[in-house]
Amino acid sequence: MLCKMLPIAAIVLFSCSVNSGCARRKPSGPATVILTSSEGKPVPVRVEIASRPQQQTRGLMFRQKLAPDAGMLFVYQADAPRYFWMKNTYIPLDMLFIGGNLRIVGIVENAQPLTTKKRSVGLPSRFVLEVNGGFVRKHEISVGSLVRLQNIPGI
Repeated sequence: MLCKMLPIAAIVLFSCSVNSGCARRKPSGPATVILTSSEGKPVPVRVEIASRPQQQTRGLMFRQKLAPDAGMLFVYQADAPRYFWMKNTYIPLDMLFIGGNLRIVGIVENAQPLTTKKRSVGLPSRFVLEVNGGFVRKHEISVGSLVRLQNIPGI
């Protein structure tokens, strides 16, 4: 009986390895970035994902408010220096630049709204997390802190 079933199992395994969607599981909860405070406490942030160019261009523009535990995670394919502006963004934001190693490489705090001034930390990052201005100080988040990603599609 085992010998008769083996070819079927091999076909199923082969089709899963050929079809990349077969190996990926769908997220089972809200997309969340878990930051680590200077005291080692987890600080969860519910995030919207900006992984496509049109999403990244719009970002948090035109928003009047952002929940205290919410943010937007910009996801890129590789580490590179990133530059952001606050054109048409009505709320001050903290920007956390995160490397592919999931460590914070730099932070811009309280970026002034409604400007085209470029903001960057000048270091390569694969992710950028935008949260309300003052979030970083309130939760004691610092450069070098570890970040965990949960239920982020495609990661």
